[in-house]
Amino acid sequence: MAEMPISQALYDRATKVMPGGNTRTTVYMKPHPFYAAHGKGCRLTDAEGVERIDFTNNYNSLIHGHAHDGINEAVHAQIERGSAFPMATEQEIRFAELLCERILSFDQIRFCNSGSEAIMTALKAARAATGKPKIAKCEGAYHGSYDFAEVSLDSTPESWGNADPKSVAYAKGTPQSVLDEVVVIPFNKPEEAERILRENAADLACVLVDLMPNRAGLIPATPTFIAMLKRIRADTNVLIVLDEVITLRLSYGGGQELFGIRPDLSAIGKIIGGGYPVGAVGGTEAVMRVFDPTQGKPLLPHSGTFNANPVTMTAGEAAMQHFTATEIDRLGALGDRARDGVATAFADAGVPGQVTGLGSLFRIHVHNRPLIDYRSSLMTAAEKTLLGSILSHMRDHGIFVNERGVCSLSTPMGDTEIDQFLDCFNNALHTVGDASRAAE
Repeated sequence: MAEMPISQALYDRATKVMPGGNTRTTVYMKPHPFYAAHGKGCRLTDAEGVERIDFTNNYNSLIHGHAHDGINEAVHAQIERGSAFPMATEQEIRFAELLCERILSFDQIRFCNSGSEAIMTALKAARAATGKPKIAKCEGAYHGSYDFAEVSLDSTPESWGNADPKSVAYAKGTPQSVLDEVVVIPFNKPEEAERILRENAADLACVLVDLMPNRAGLIPATPTFIAMLKRIRADTNVLIVLDEVITLRLSYGGGQELFGIRPDLSAIGKIIGGGYPVGAVGGTEAVMRVFDPTQGKPLLPHSGTFNANPVTMTAGEAAMQHFTATEIDRLGALGDRARDGVATAFADAGVPGQVTGLGSLFRIHVHNRPLIDYRSSLMTAAEKTLLGSILSHMRDHGIFVNERGVCSLSTPMGDTEIDQFLDCFNNALHTVGDASRAAE
């Protein structure tokens, strides 16, 4: 990272009033984070005045990039009318109608303020609907900052052993009781996962699955894994809860449409907020009735001061109206170009590497191991160093990519931006590769 005196000064101020200088671990970098000044379209300008093409898009949430004119116009008009009320609004009805029309598994929906909240609410709804205490989740999959959803997020070879995946705490202070209520299964290993799920079915409210888990390598679920989930649902009545906070962008009806699975509940967020904080839970009427207050106290009371606030509802409606099937297909084609180009660049540079993802999402890996699940995607210390050097070079040369090498496209992008990304990536590979060979 080149010297950035303004950002360093901001970080020095930040460390005095925030632990570690931030309130968002994901943006932390050494020696200091980047500080944003403004963005427009697919371009982001930092506090030093340096402009980069943004392939992070606020961690996959800005499907239309920064400061989209149509969203801004709708939001400005709503702000003039008010930003939050102690009443329901027509805006939330319109947005609920739009999402229930797009996502076939949604009979009904409820809004909240983040993907983490959506996951938490979906898991609580599954428990309320089934009367069962436990949940199952895939090893290494990230589902936000709810204790139960965090279990075995970053388990390591030291905790793996040779047996089934274990429930491992992510955060210090996680109660043992939380670990006892979470069953961990391996992703994309249907025989092992099915055995574990059937052994625990009597106590399981649901199995929580991301169809292409970001932290676990951005590896798509296989057809045999999907078929296993459907069998479990049919045979045991264990509910399927999909985390579509990121994968909703993969098709008009979400990842579930693309992968051919119809869950009982889904948690969504990110792109449906139009750049504003948002989350939502949708599902079948049979399960969603746990929220219904019309007959007295619901099985699952659910409220929030800013749930379905009209600014977010307005921004979200505008964002999803602009995210058409045509745009989804166009971004998917750009994603294919990017993935093909990354693979070709690795081969041409003689650097070990591959790329995963679908549609408008892809992730860079600096090894050639077969990628199946979290364990196969987990980087060694040397791989982390190599990837870090590649991505740092890219950030220094006009492309903003997060430290995990996960990239997302936005609708302001076209062939020009993909070409610039691939040119920068190719240069980074040759620069870093040459430096590594010289050091040997």
